[in-house]
Amino acid sequence: MAEPKKNENMKLSKERHWYAIHTYSGYEDAVVRYLKQRIESMFMTDKIFNVIVPKEVKIKVKGGKRYTMEEKIYPGYVLVDMILDHDSWSVVRNTPRVTGFIGADTTTPTPLSNEEVSTLLSKMEGEETTKFTVDLKVDDVVHITDGPFKEQEGKVAEIDEEHGKIKVLVPIFGRDTLLELDSLQVRKI
Repeated sequence: MAEPKKNENMKLSKERHWYAIHTYSGYEDAVVRYLKQRIESMFMTDKIFNVIVPKEVKIKVKGGKRYTMEEKIYPGYVLVDMILDHDSWSVVRNTPRVTGFIGADTTTPTPLSNEEVSTLLSKMEGEETTKFTVDLKVDDVVHITDGPFKEQEGKVAEIDEEHGKIKVLVPIFGRDTLLELDSLQVRKI
């Protein structure tokens, strides 16, 4: 691939900032590997400091079992901590599977704000609460598999993904009664 002409309109920065780069979807981790290899081989460690895929830990409940998994916060994007100049821009921009920097136009990458970066990093470090992802939705009919109301059927009224709890309307003595259950205590019919 030919080297791009030096763009005189690009705003250069002597300061270190985080930038978002767009990648082919599904290739985020590969882009991080490629870019880290290029940084080392092209001696850019003094200008490009960190490359990450923003991910957060989620707990999914499926089939009555809990699974902990990492999920991309922004699929198709990678974050780069760097000092922007023509050389660092070229190293990042010419990395395989990178489609470009995020910015107002193609010639001027826009750095992320400190608030955006700190929010993303706190999500990644798990400072914010881990959320449960339950494979149910409101109005689904469920079968209770555990507890005092075992073998009863009910309708999902509310889902609390933060705590992995669901509220189910169960007919008791001819009236719907709201029960709060762990998402592991029910299965979808």
